[in-house]
Amino acid sequence: MSALAPDSPAQTGSPEAEPLDPALVKLALAVLVGVIAAILDLTIVNVAITTLQHSLHTSVSTIQWVSTGYALAVALTIPTSGWLFERLGARRAWLLALTIFVASSALCAAAWSVESLIAFRIVQGIGGGLFLPLAQMILVSAAGQERLARVVPYIAIPSQLGPVLGPVLGGLILGTAGWRFIFLINVPSVLVAMVLGWRTVPATKTDHKRRLDVLGLVLLSPALALLVFGFSQAGVSGDFDHAEVIVPLIAGVVLLAGYCVHALRSRVEPPLNLRYLRVRGYATSSALMFASGITLFGALFLLPLYYQQVRGASALEAGLLLAPQGVGVAVGTIVGGRLIDRMKLGYRTPALIGMALLTVTTIPFVFDGSGTSEVILSIAVAIRGIGLGLALVPLTTALYVGLPREAIPSATTGVRIFQQIGGALGTAVLAVILQHSLPATPSPSGLADAFEITFAWVLGLTVLSFVPALLLPGRDHQAR
Repeated sequence: MSALAPDSPAQTGSPEAEPLDPALVKLALAVLVGVIAAILDLTIVNVAITTLQHSLHTSVSTIQWVSTGYALAVALTIPTSGWLFERLGARRAWLLALTIFVASSALCAAAWSVESLIAFRIVQGIGGGLFLPLAQMILVSAAGQERLARVVPYIAIPSQLGPVLGPVLGGLILGTAGWRFIFLINVPSVLVAMVLGWRTVPATKTDHKRRLDVLGLVLLSPALALLVFGFSQAGVSGDFDHAEVIVPLIAGVVLLAGYCVHALRSRVEPPLNLRYLRVRGYATSSALMFASGITLFGALFLLPLYYQQVRGASALEAGLLLAPQGVGVAVGTIVGGRLIDRMKLGYRTPALIGMALLTVTTIPFVFDGSGTSEVILSIAVAIRGIGLGLALVPLTTALYVGLPREAIPSATTGVRIFQQIGGALGTAVLAVILQHSLPATPSPSGLADAFEITFAWVLGLTVLSFVPALLLPGRDHQAR
């Protein structure tokens, strides 16, 4: 394992702000096209589940595997992303992910049964699981720590716009062209991403090519898949006390514990290097990425449900009502980058400002009573987006402070793993809280009260997240 050198390139301080290299901007835009395709695909398919069930004449429990199978494939694939980046180089790894994704998208569109669609979605999840980690590795490697804060929006914005634009685009496609086009729409955009990737993504080569830790992968990938599956089943069943929830969660924890023992003893660098957790920036960012499963990403699951079930909006209308959040994220990530890069505020201050905005803008949903003006809620959602963007920029950039450049692939893989588990846990916990808060006899007021209780949990957990946020590197660490 490489030494964590204090003067490593990944820790270099930011120079006086200067315009981004046009080549870096072109690279970021090229990567952005691929990331958008993957994220929009996920949200569009989630909107289309009911249509797919009726079109393929199957049950709800079966058709859910179109989403569950994809999620499991993503969880299984993420641990391999850092190794692929090092072994194949940036360009070849990126083009491999795009090829898998575009080929499986075409196969999904040609599916002749629900079984074939599920199988092709699992393959698609392999490509999708590589997208975000590889995109982040490519941009971090090209930008360096000193310019990273200004390229983070190219990753963060599409991640947050997906839940907003997906329902809108999905509703339009399903209403005019049929379900096969929700997969075919990926093909031209990914082909464009492949051309741009071939021309702009560097064919990197590294001397730090670690051997694949087969045992670590055998332990970690199934552990993640079992944890994600267990949490997703808890979200579906509305409880944690069913065998289909308990068994995979216990098995996942056992495998994860086995992996931790192996990773700390292995002479081969493991997929998730636990030794990096002794570095302050990485440990704190990882903890916050995990916690953000409820405070950030779990709420993204809750808000569309709120608008549809309490406010009576359709999926399309819910997407439009959440559009201000997407605009807010775009503003927040740009402002957050400037606070770090130009105003030299460090990583802690922008994160705390962002989390304060997230806290304040959750309050209207806690005391809504289903009577709050939609204008007020839209303003709250927009400001929430700004807070989300402000929080994501320091979390994404601070994790590399104190790490050597060759640690970028492994560190990025690790933080994506923490985020994946946290997101699955956050969605499951909020789904269970919502289910248990619903009244025995359904009523509009009872439904509104259940969402208020669930948002109150989001509020409380967001406040608790201030504690690890206070440990983020400050202005003094940025200047080094």
